[in-house]
Amino acid sequence: MNTNQSPLSKLKDPTLLKTDALVNGEWVAGSSRFAVNDPATGQKLADVSNLTASDATKSVAFANAALPAWRGKTGKERHAILLKWFNLIMANQDDIARILTAEQGKPYAEAKGEVAYGASFVEWFAEEAKRVNGEVLPQFDNNRRLLVLKQPIGVCAAITPWNFPIAMITRKVAPALAAGCTVVIKPAELTPLTALAVAELAVRAGIPAGVLNILTADSDNSIAIGKVFCDSPIVRHISFTGSTEVGRILMAQSAPSVKKLSLEL
Repeated sequence: MNTNQSPLSKLKDPTLLKTDALVNGEWVAGSSRFAVNDPATGQKLADVSNLTASDATKSVAFANAALPAWRGKTGKERHAILLKWFNLIMANQDDIARILTAEQGKPYAEAKGEVAYGASFVEWFAEEAKRVNGEVLPQFDNNRRLLVLKQPIGVCAAITPWNFPIAMITRKVAPALAAGCTVVIKPAELTPLTALAVAELAVRAGIPAGVLNILTADSDNSIAIGKVFCDSPIVRHISFTGSTEVGRILMAQSAPSVKKLSLEL
């Protein structure tokens, strides 16, 4: 990677600059790489792991294997891990903002604001992890009791856009993790470095292997990975923020499995 005369040369903690994908708690190089460039200068910032559909299938399986243990943790335990993640994000706000500015292009002050905004979702849902409350409904028969139980849906997949590289990830990931779900994320190919930096902090916070997986890929492989998410019977929910065109494709591909979708188009 080239950090000369770029915001990346000013990182206080250079180990936050990850270029490999995160799969089952391991940093995976993949069989090929793709370039991430500074949109202002065209300068190459890094060559990042270019994962494939096969890698996505393995990641979904790892997330499924990690689900029982994560789901089995108490809300207080998940709260503690998520709160530590929030604190680490805020402690590294400057570095994450520099990475975000370098690959996304927004001004540094605005990038710092997004880091704080993105971290706020983690803080909020860390508290909500302790408050996954059910309900007792008025019964129509004295011999019956009606209960509403809220349980983790299972493995969740997320596909995020380039314009808010951290906020769109934490907004999708934090509630899923708080509820006891495991997550596989495909960040935008233009801005994967921010996602990987935040994932490194998640690992430091103690999020177990397989609970949070980050699949980096170029535009061609991203299409194939999205199809894996849609086709997999293991993935129970997909959250997508992006174009209406791609949203239609995801809906069509998810129809056979009647998969739950959250679409911001």
